[in-house]
Amino acid sequence: MKKDSQFDLNIAKLALKTHHFAFELDRAFFEQFEQSLIQDGHLHAEVELTKTDLLLTLDFHIHGALRLICDRSLDEFDQPIDVRHTMRVRFGDQNLELDDDVLQITPDTQILPIAQHLFDYIGLAIPMKKLHPRFQNEPDENPDAETKLIFTTRQPGDGADEDEGTDPRWDALRNLN
Repeated sequence: MKKDSQFDLNIAKLALKTHHFAFELDRAFFEQFEQSLIQDGHLHAEVELTKTDLLLTLDFHIHGALRLICDRSLDEFDQPIDVRHTMRVRFGDQNLELDDDVLQITPDTQILPIAQHLFDYIGLAIPMKKLHPRFQNEPDENPDAETKLIFTTRQPGDGADEDEGTDPRWDALRNLN
């Protein structure tokens, strides 16, 4: 990822209260990351940062549309996105990522970069199956395919029918008692 100070929050100069930040995310934002999932989009990110003596709480609200490629038709389409996420940053003796939503930074940290967090929250909001809106309301071709499991060891055309009974070789083995 390239360095972009537009998405860095100068937390050292912030007073102990709630602060609001707004960011516009477009093609230039997504080009900063070495990835091929998201190429374009027009999103608005609002970050509400509450600073206390021991903790920073960042509430993210990201909404807008991403330009994605349909998995079925390879057509481009706009996918609406509306994400709300909370991240907590506590102060400690070293910089650590304690959990997906909890970071630890040293008290003398001046800048908190949030570009990677914005990108990650957007990436998590993308559906696993990216379908153009014209395909989203279509029923599956075989709705019972997920719930019905059929298992057989017979291959088509091997001549074994259910009406024939048992294999005579097994009958001989059963008589070995």
